[in-house]
Amino acid sequence: MTTRQSTNRQPQFHTQLGRAAVQIFAANDRMNQMLIEHLDSAAWRAEPPGKIKVRNIAAIFTHMHNVRCKWVRLTAPHLKVPGQLNRAHCTPHQARAGLAESAARCAEMLGESLGGGEDEGRVEKFLRDGWARPWPVGVEMLCYMLSHEAHHRGQVCMLAHQLGFRLPNGVAAGIWNWEKLWKECGSRGGPGYDS
Repeated sequence: MTTRQSTNRQPQFHTQLGRAAVQIFAANDRMNQMLIEHLDSAAWRAEPPGKIKVRNIAAIFTHMHNVRCKWVRLTAPHLKVPGQLNRAHCTPHQARAGLAESAARCAEMLGESLGGGEDEGRVEKFLRDGWARPWPVGVEMLCYMLSHEAHHRGQVCMLAHQLGFRLPNGVAAGIWNWEKLWKECGSRGGPGYDS
């Protein structure tokens, strides 16, 4: 295999990865939206049980949005950075709108980083935070972003249960139905199929 051949193959893979990353992050945000849609409104600001001070559900979702904004601001400053949400005053409606906007910017950032976006290759480094070393863009970037979101989604589900506001079974199971999530986000074929 010559160097030219391997170079020709990489962009196609990179583009496929970029398209998949954009769809995966859209499905990820759909999970967050489902939780907020079906969460009992009394749970939104309910104080977590126990003596240790931890975030309530409103603060968890605003944190998720604000961290996404930081990723975009540090990694892709040429993109329009959504406004931050105030955890003390944010409503479920505001959180859903903010998360939708920050998910769209993260999807653009992923497309530009991993291929498949209009400005493919414009983003070269992923900066998680001001204190963290930058990473070259790659699948690790997507994995880090999804891990952060999944961690906090788990906190929300557990906290809702502990507070006596169990999510409906269809929602708890629905966040695992990737075929349905994928289609709700505009992909006809589901995971693993180009659309």
